[in-house]
Amino acid sequence: MADGKGTVELDRAQVKKAVQCLLAYLKSRTAGDLLLLNECQRVSLLFTLWRIPKKEKTIRVPLPHGIRTEVSEVCLFTRDEPKMTTDQTERFYKKLLTERGVKGVTEVIPFKVLKTEYKSFESKRRLLGNFDLFLSDARVRRLLPSHLGKHFYQSKKAPLSVDLLSKQLAKSLEKIIQGSTLCISKKGSCCMAHVGHSGMPADHIVENIIATVNSVTENLPQKGMSIKIIHLKSQSSAALPVYTSDLSHVSLLKEAEEKTISSGAPSGKKRKKGSPAKTTDISAVPVSGEQSEEPEEPKVSGTQKVLKRKTPVKGKATSANVKLARSAKKCPKTPVQKSRRKVPKSC
Repeated sequence: MADGKGTVELDRAQVKKAVQCLLAYLKSRTAGDLLLLNECQRVSLLFTLWRIPKKEKTIRVPLPHGIRTEVSEVCLFTRDEPKMTTDQTERFYKKLLTERGVKGVTEVIPFKVLKTEYKSFESKRRLLGNFDLFLSDARVRRLLPSHLGKHFYQSKKAPLSVDLLSKQLAKSLEKIIQGSTLCISKKGSCCMAHVGHSGMPADHIVENIIATVNSVTENLPQKGMSIKIIHLKSQSSAALPVYTSDLSHVSLLKEAEEKTISSGAPSGKKRKKGSPAKTTDISAVPVSGEQSEEPEEPKVSGTQKVLKRKTPVKGKATSANVKLARSAKKCPKTPVQKSRRKVPKSC
């Protein structure tokens, strides 16, 4: 349950029961299907929010226990080093990773190779299916969307940026590779984070679940109050509920939204651009207890009101209208005729 501060408190015993039931179900299924090459199924957390988010956001979740197996493939996109060919650039970065003690990166692709060898749609789809995780050098990350295509980002395998010049490269890469990400979109109220696999012990998955929920609630705008329900599921199983929010969080969310709107909205009506702001004369405002002395307007008779009226009432014919119509018929506007040059008649 979420308290007033917005943190979500999970029942550890209930979470462990759900994990054990899910692992038992996956073992019974894999015994009949006989998965190849020690293949494991993913275990994920499904977050359902009370409201659809207004902004897209990607939350990186560091986990206490790694979720990548030895079979998982990781690809790294690097920049093109000056005065080097593509093969030399690939060897240069592979050597850099081994010297820094980085493990887990299976393939290095320079940016020039991505542009030349992965132009067609089919080649990009094969690249997407061959790897489980994509990393990119922070110096070329902004250039990747136009070359990878929208299907990379729709499949939630967008490359995660990495600073290859950092001194603690091994630690930062290990956190990213063995961690998880949560992609929050504006298209729906559900989002999913990978927290383990079927080959992990139950206690490790439970600790990963608690760490994921804590980091996600810290990064959400209304923290724990914006979460409606959390489910635990795999690729082929039903969703098991782990956390259910209280209905009072809906009213708290409305109050928080009203406060932000009232604090951010300007008071009064918006005036148009270029129009001068209205100012009130303080001397003209009467003080409480005193009567304002204003000159009374002179009374106007009915005949004078008719004489003052400049425009006739719509739908009523007047003598002025009739005169104007007659004068318009007599004197129509004609275009100015061009003067022609006089040609002398032939004798």
